[in-house]
Amino acid sequence: MLTQYFLTINTAGRGMINVTEKLNEFIRTANVGTGLLHVFVKHTSASILICEKADPLVLSDLEIFMQRVAPDNDPDYQHDDEGPDDMPSHVRTMLTQSFLMLPITDNQLNLGYWQGIYLWEHRVKGRERHLVVTVQSAS
Repeated sequence: MLTQYFLTINTAGRGMINVTEKLNEFIRTANVGTGLLHVFVKHTSASILICEKADPLVLSDLEIFMQRVAPDNDPDYQHDDEGPDDMPSHVRTMLTQSFLMLPITDNQLNLGYWQGIYLWEHRVKGRERHLVVTVQSAS
């Protein structure tokens, strides 16, 4: 069985949003004991990732790292149609992920104890973000 859901998230700007529970809700709705969940972000300036969920300092440290790797206002970037954070946001997405494939066991994501699934908004201003969530069951 293959079921697809669509998730819209309004972000507040640059930062991470834990979407683990929203994804588990789709799995429970689909009533999938064992299977796979595929989540895809339909944007080139936001990403989806597995990250530490217990210590919020991890999330802020990752943002500090990305500021070093892909700083806003870099004079070498030519693409700035939507502002000084435009091209750095594309670089950040390229360095992370636009989709994840995750195991489902006992009607929930089979994650490690410290793992959570996060939408990472790379733009400074908030945006409406769209995710395609596909649940595939073993039966």
